Amino acid sequence: MALDERLLDILVCPACQAAVDYKERRHLVVCAGCGLQYPVREGIPVMLVEEATRGRRSEG
Repeated sequence: MALDERLLDILVCPACQAAVDYKERRHLVVCAGCGLQYPVREGIPVMLVEEATRGRRSEG
């Protein structure tokens, strides 16, 4: 399920306020700054630092 582009335009990482990218196949919103990965559940990004995992920025 794709996220609305308007939503992606306004989302930022709550940890560092950097832009984020949506990885549809992996159901993740990934921070371009610090690399935190936020889960997307039932089409809703869970933008809570407590729910995030660490990942490599180069993952796609």
